[in-house]
Amino acid sequence: MFTIGPTEDAASGRAARPGDTAGVSSNPPRDTRVPVFVITGTSGAGKGTLERALLTRLPELELAVSATTRERRPGEVDGREYHFLSDAEFDARLDSEEFLEWVEFPWGQRSGTLRSEIDRISEAGRVPLLDLEPDGAIRVKRRVPNSVTIFVSAPTFAENERRLRARATESEGEIDERLDLARKQLEQADSFDYEVVNDDLERAVEEISAVVHGRLADAGTMSEP
Repeated sequence: MFTIGPTEDAASGRAARPGDTAGVSSNPPRDTRVPVFVITGTSGAGKGTLERALLTRLPELELAVSATTRERRPGEVDGREYHFLSDAEFDARLDSEEFLEWVEFPWGQRSGTLRSEIDRISEAGRVPLLDLEPDGAIRVKRRVPNSVTIFVSAPTFAENERRLRARATESEGEIDERLDLARKQLEQADSFDYEVVNDDLERAVEEISAVVHGRLADAGTMSEP
């Protein structure tokens, strides 16, 4: 099971902390008419590939850089792939109410979205795109005005497993834990605004692009062709 961060609301049975009343804080406040787009789904569903294609097609979007306690892999740059934090740094930021959402994985690492990332993107006049685990995405859906959540799944669980093993970025034990978690996450698909089956990359990108175009047009933030 995921552990949701310490800013749970009363519905979870945990008291909210002071100042924990809105999804995102900034100065000036974020225009809540502008959507925050959230891509979620299981490990191995192909979220990252879809997001890269989406960012190329829609320059209005910018991917928020998540914070993580996992070790940096070869070629990764702090602040580009992730904000790499020690456990102590992560705890300090939790205590300072700097996270919009965070999750703890069964294999020990934690990851989350810093409120400052949303502020940074919004203040630059762009639209935040978040890549989140399903539990974190549910939290953002509940807390952020005008958020749009999209659950991405592989066409079959066997294909999900094949993709996860093919990318070879996790140990065998962690892959098995991710697969166990994926089975549970698939049961959450109905909790989100949209579900996209990533069986064909071009079609899936078109489907998500149509959602983004529509929501941005409604908010009056689509750029001219």
